[in-house]
Amino acid sequence: MPPSAERGQGLLEYALIISLVAIIVLVMLVVLGPAVGNLYSNIMANF
Repeated sequence: MPPSAERGQGLLEYALIISLVAIIVLVMLVVLGPAVGNLYSNIMANF
């Protein structure tokens, strides 16, 4: 395999990993977002 093809494959693998991590982070924000917002609101209300 020519070096340029190997470099392209490596970039594709990095892009897939980064997109998977981004999807996981977005799902966590959607799931945990309201709970974190409520916690922040409760902390600010107690001041």
